[in-house]
Amino acid sequence: MNATLTAVVLSLFSAAAYAAAAVAQERLAARHPGTGLLRLLGNGAWWCSVGLNAAAAVLHVVALRYGPLTVVQPLGALTLVAAVPMGARVAGRRVRAAEWRGTALTLAGLAAILVTASGPAPEDVLSMPEAVAVAGATAALIGLLARRGTKPGLRHATASGFASGVASALTQTVTVAATDRSGPLLSVQVIGVALLVAAFATAGLLLSQTAYRDGLGAPLAMVTLANPVAAAVIGLALLGERLQGGAAGVLLALAGAGIAGRGVVLLSRAAPEPAAAGDEDHPVAAVLALRPETASPEPALLPRPAPGPEHLTPL
Repeated sequence: MNATLTAVVLSLFSAAAYAAAAVAQERLAARHPGTGLLRLLGNGAWWCSVGLNAAAAVLHVVALRYGPLTVVQPLGALTLVAAVPMGARVAGRRVRAAEWRGTALTLAGLAAILVTASGPAPEDVLSMPEAVAVAGATAALIGLLARRGTKPGLRHATASGFASGVASALTQTVTVAATDRSGPLLSVQVIGVALLVAAFATAGLLLSQTAYRDGLGAPLAMVTLANPVAAAVIGLALLGERLQGGAAGVLLALAGAGIAGRGVVLLSRAAPEPAAAGDEDHPVAAVLALRPETASPEPALLPRPAPGPEHLTPL
């Protein structure tokens, strides 16, 4: 198995784990709106979502060791693809044709990106001054997006995506530098960038938790789109990554990004009104856009049992 294929396979498993964590976080945020961090620390379901995020992050880190940012980060869109059937399962509903179309478009767009972005295992890393500059610019942008105002969910989701994308780029620097046998394992560069990774990864997690209070669909879409944008900018501008195929490759990558973006939008679009209980044709998009007042108090990842005749007491 070559390096790029290894990175793709690891990214698929990582996306599935991130999707499960996102569904769990959204259900938790919907059942407990406005819950502070200290109360979340005492909630077992929240720690379950943190564990899923941690497992996904480990897989993501290993994928970054074998594949460039322009390959690994766009595959993060598969998180939303995986969240669709998971969300449907949790709510006991079916996936509608619109969600399947969104899935198909997302996969087609990602395929086009992978064709142009396929490259060798990463070798270049960010220098310490570059890492500090990237961290400072990202922190300022996050502060601007996290200010008080309208649509905090979308702004916090965008900030979360940028934080996670930058954390991934910095993680690749730590992974490549730490496994480079020409230098010390725990150099000043590795330790310093690792601390920045921890800070941005934590910020991304907390920002996503606040973003999901208004529903999962649109915020998760913003996270999914902002994350690869931030990482790709760093990879192309600072790490020497290139798209394959020259001008034609660039056009194909842009077309793939547009198609994948359209698919993500379709997957995240909420239905105008929630369906009545027991409606099996309810779209998954509505599941991903649950409001706090519509969430059930059931465990996050367990399907709701449908009442039937077997529960009736004989006359």
